[in-house]
Amino acid sequence: MKFALFFGNRGFMPAELIAGAREDMMKAVRDAGHEVLVMDEAATRYGAVETRDEGRLYHDWLKSHEGEYDGVILCMPIFIDENGAVAALQDAGVPILMQAYPDEIGKMDFAHRRDAFCGKFSVTDVFYQYKIPFTVMKPHVVHPLSEKFRENLDDFAAICRVVKGMKRFNLGCIGARTTAFKTVRFDEVALQRYGINVESFDLSELIFKVGQKQDDDRKVKERLQHLEKYTDFSKVPQKNKFTLAKISVVLDEYIAEYKLDAIALRCWNEMETILRVCPCVLLSELNDRGIVASCEIDLCSAITMRAMALASEKPTTCLDWNNNYGDDENKVILFHCGPVAQSLMAGKGTVTEHKMFAKGDPGSGWGSNEGRIAAFDMTFSNCFTENGALKVYVSEAKFTEDPIEDGYFGCGGVAQIPNLQDKLLRLAKGGFKHHTTVGVGHMKKVLTEAFSTYLGYEMVDIDGRDDK
Repeated sequence: MKFALFFGNRGFMPAELIAGAREDMMKAVRDAGHEVLVMDEAATRYGAVETRDEGRLYHDWLKSHEGEYDGVILCMPIFIDENGAVAALQDAGVPILMQAYPDEIGKMDFAHRRDAFCGKFSVTDVFYQYKIPFTVMKPHVVHPLSEKFRENLDDFAAICRVVKGMKRFNLGCIGARTTAFKTVRFDEVALQRYGINVESFDLSELIFKVGQKQDDDRKVKERLQHLEKYTDFSKVPQKNKFTLAKISVVLDEYIAEYKLDAIALRCWNEMETILRVCPCVLLSELNDRGIVASCEIDLCSAITMRAMALASEKPTTCLDWNNNYGDDENKVILFHCGPVAQSLMAGKGTVTEHKMFAKGDPGSGWGSNEGRIAAFDMTFSNCFTENGALKVYVSEAKFTEDPIEDGYFGCGGVAQIPNLQDKLLRLAKGGFKHHTTVGVGHMKKVLTEAFSTYLGYEMVDIDGRDDK
């Protein structure tokens, strides 16, 4: 990530503290593995901004670098002038992190006292008045070279990734809504207002394209070799292996031609009846490659999957709220047939024939990547469209190492979720679907900030007071 740095000033405060702040902040950002964009120190007094004129100078400088930076860090070494800050950043167009220096015991005389603790409110208040979105984190004041600021910076970088990646992206909808599931309906026009562009394709075209591929095509053979290394393909008949490889190549062609950042695929039952495969493992592989892919044309699940993938920089997956786990009211088995990314599984998966399809039409469902989901801290989220708004929930939990019996079909894991029963009530009453999406790590704070402050999503609280 690249962060533009802003340093504030106020004439009667100790201005010599600003030079130290420039050094501190540039070192902090670079040590965290990011790049800095900073205005020439000679452009203004101490390279900082106090007056409106200096603010306009910074504004024009920042505008000249539009598209180069992912976020702005507004550094308050002292109680700064809010008018210059507003003039400078009112058109920044990216997330803004408010950072204020702490005072030190023993350095509270006029030559050293910063008063940034108080000054931070002056800036946030005026930004609120101007409706300039910004981010504040705990603690209220923090030194740039502290471990706590490093944590804040990591979270801010994740917020910037989510905002940048979600503001405008292309989502491919391959096939019509799965006929049996009205639960996955969505408002395409509403999504466009949020910058989410949906490209729709008829599944018959995909089937036709697959039929045009030959077994000896170089890309098909290379993809088959890749898939055989990706997971255990040893049980799959040769003909079905090649069909899966061809579908994978065709999906890549759609992604490349239409610049798709994510896809939702109609995965049943035409692929099974016509092509004699189930594409679960192909979605698994796409997610491991960093291309978000949801099944059952659950396009809204692809939205929260993409957000979590951007925040965590790790694969995500779409799962069913599927089974209770005995009598434990805070545990649930989250499951899907086999589209879980291999890297999220406890061991290498095995590609099998989908048992639900095999029951009525043997030989029709080769492609489920069966296994178990690994134990890890996770975030779960999903969304839907209603009356032109995108409504989303975010909560946190963990996958456990609790066993699931061998006869359990597909890829599942036991999730331990605090106050699960209360959350389920809120999901049911709130109109959310039978799917949830999960990502690695606890990201509620990051996602909530990105969704509500910068992207304008309508947050639905499923945690409630009973979780606090």
